[in-house]
Amino acid sequence: MALFARAVGRIHRFVRLGQAVPTGSYRGFGLLDVYVEILDGRSSMKTISLSEREVREAVSMREAIDAVRRGFVGLAGGEFEMPTRTALRDGQFLVMSAHHRPTQSAMVKTLSLNFDRVPAITGTVVWSTLDRLDHLIADAGAVTTLRTGAAVGVATDLLAAPDADRLTLIGAGGQATDQVRAVHTVRPLRHLTIAGTTAERAEALAGALRAELDGTEIRTATDPASAVRDAHIVCCATTATTPLFPASALPAQVHINAIGSFRPTMRELPDELLADSTVIIDELDAILEESGEIIHALRTGAIARNDLTELGTALTSASASASAGRGARTVFKSVGVAMQDWAIASLLADKFLD
Repeated sequence: MALFARAVGRIHRFVRLGQAVPTGSYRGFGLLDVYVEILDGRSSMKTISLSEREVREAVSMREAIDAVRRGFVGLAGGEFEMPTRTALRDGQFLVMSAHHRPTQSAMVKTLSLNFDRVPAITGTVVWSTLDRLDHLIADAGAVTTLRTGAAVGVATDLLAAPDADRLTLIGAGGQATDQVRAVHTVRPLRHLTIAGTTAERAEALAGALRAELDGTEIRTATDPASAVRDAHIVCCATTATTPLFPASALPAQVHINAIGSFRPTMRELPDELLADSTVIIDELDAILEESGEIIHALRTGAIARNDLTELGTALTSASASASAGRGARTVFKSVGVAMQDWAIASLLADKFLD
């Protein structure tokens, strides 16, 4: 027994030092053989870390949209265990997690947000599963903007007119580029108008996008209300605390994506627009906790809870999809949910973990 204990102590020393266990030296001790196999496997655990560039190169927007669409369908089907995210310092620090029951895999994301710095979103996404030792860690900024764009792509594909080709983007910050990429993936754009918080930021984004969107006419604007008047699709990606435009500024038929506000004190859309539109949301609990425009509209009586349809339900229910398509105005409101991050992390795990 003393010999067994000394052997175990030596094995632990190899593991603490991060060294491979010389298993051949400890064979022939019965239960110790099993113990060596376990610890030797533990010492060979692999962690893959991916930078923003590596995430971008690995996952196309089309792949992201397809993965997030499957995720929303799975969410509607009860495949995910997904608590409402933890927000600290009024949303400047966020912690999100999701467990996908069928694959026994999980994702945890931690973020810090500071819109006065570049990049505004930083953090890590960690993906793991029960059937393997390996883990994947990815740049959270890249995953977040990619999955947010992908959700907009899913909603726009479902809700926008099939021939919609005129997009107005309000906001020129870190989320803006992937909003355009996602919409362009499902509705190829002939016209793009960018209304930024400053003319300089809008022009800078327009210049960057011209290299990607060959054949798309791109212009900038300073007044959001004027910019949306002839839009087929509108994307709002700001941290506004008051509505960006009145409902009367919009065409009679238009689809609006609102992804910028993620705290109860933020509002991008007016009550009268929500009251006059088919409203699709990402996930009810998250929306009721964090979406300033929905909370405000519910409080004023402009809408009721049964006016809200989750995207997963709209994707899986023929009646919900038909109802969404009949609306002259449709709105997709998203605060972002952990399932979306899991969907992108799962794609990355498939590509980088053997």
